[in-house]
Amino acid sequence: MATKRVPFHKKEAQILHSEIIFQGKSFGVRRDELIEPTGVRTMREVVTHPGSVVVLPVLEDGRIVMVRQYRHATRQFLWELVAGRMEAGENPRQGAARELQEETGYRAKRIRVFMSFYPTPGFLEERMFLLLAEGLTAGPASPEDDEKLEVRMYTPGEIERMIQRGILRDGKSIAGLLYYFRFVKRPKRAQK
Repeated sequence: MATKRVPFHKKEAQILHSEIIFQGKSFGVRRDELIEPTGVRTMREVVTHPGSVVVLPVLEDGRIVMVRQYRHATRQFLWELVAGRMEAGENPRQGAARELQEETGYRAKRIRVFMSFYPTPGFLEERMFLLLAEGLTAGPASPEDDEKLEVRMYTPGEIERMIQRGILRDGKSIAGLLYYFRFVKRPKRAQK
């Protein structure tokens, strides 16, 4: 009797040995010795991360709330959507509500995930959740001590021009905004 072969893309990796080689405040680094689903035995270093949220806050008039902050890894101030690491025990909606209030002061009546992705799957296990925040109410912001943020509202047209001209360079924000403009915001087509 012939055995049924499982395609390698449906198999799981077999971890032979795993060790944490660094653990910091924001992320860690783990070294895994494994046999990949393709049968290759290898060593991989993985940046561990609890996941993050990216919030696309839309005002009643359609403008989108953006923040500008210094990002040391780039040595620049960047315009971005509201974003941050999820805290222990938080789900994406809870993390998004917290980050939105901390960074902008806004609270949302409705928050929903509209996209998720892995920003750098070659070595980073972080999963980013993009959430749409609507029904916004203004209030006081409470940024963390190291966050000095500028908050502004932009129309979709202004944001598209910022992307086109290279003013907006944050990858997660560009991906989230373009996905929103193309698949979420556009009017529903008539059913055929």
